[in-house]
Amino acid sequence: MVMVTATTPKILIVDDDFGVRNLVYRFLSRKYQIESAADGRTALSLFEQFNPALVILDWNLPDVTGYSLCQEMQSRTNVLVLILTSRTDEADKIKILSAGADDFMTKPFSLAEVEVRVEALLRRIRYINPSPTQRIVFKQLVINPEGREVTLNNKTLALTALEFNILHFLASHPNQAWSRPQLIQKIWGCDYIGDGRVVDVHIGQLRKKMEVDPSIPEFIKTVRGYGYKFEAPDENTSF
Repeated sequence: MVMVTATTPKILIVDDDFGVRNLVYRFLSRKYQIESAADGRTALSLFEQFNPALVILDWNLPDVTGYSLCQEMQSRTNVLVLILTSRTDEADKIKILSAGADDFMTKPFSLAEVEVRVEALLRRIRYINPSPTQRIVFKQLVINPEGREVTLNNKTLALTALEFNILHFLASHPNQAWSRPQLIQKIWGCDYIGDGRVVDVHIGQLRKKMEVDPSIPEFIKTVRGYGYKFEAPDENTSF
């Protein structure tokens, strides 16, 4: 039994397989506050009440896709999401990362792997911790760290927590090139053990949301053979 304190992390497990759900629930209950759900509707209700730091989410649920549930939860809070999936195809892995998931595990998995992944995720600093009043403005692009909001041409962009962190970090260092390993260390944390392609996937999602033509990006440029940089338009300001 976990000794509940104000700082004990909360984890929500969502899986329609009772065996998997119960096994992970009992294992993690030794160290964390745990709630569980077998479907998306129950999960969303619990999510609002429980306010977990991490959701362990099955990709295939009876009433909703893991993709839509992951995005719905991350649109409400900056929750960390670990996806469980039995799929191993490349396209499926890319889709999972595109949903905004922080990490994923392929079934079957060991409880030792669950423990390592959960601990690594909970150590991750999800916020970049910018000055709470310092906005970054590049012409029609406004990044507001206090509200974690981004507007472009006076329209709010619907970014996931990770997408915001990537954009804010790059825009805070305009015209500076960053390698993929550097971005993983700065944004995901040095103990990240997931798929290294996560950087490319989330950059691609960002470009779809903020670029007129994602194939010819105006803001986030590819540095061939190295990584990415934010190319600052003229007349940028921070305040």
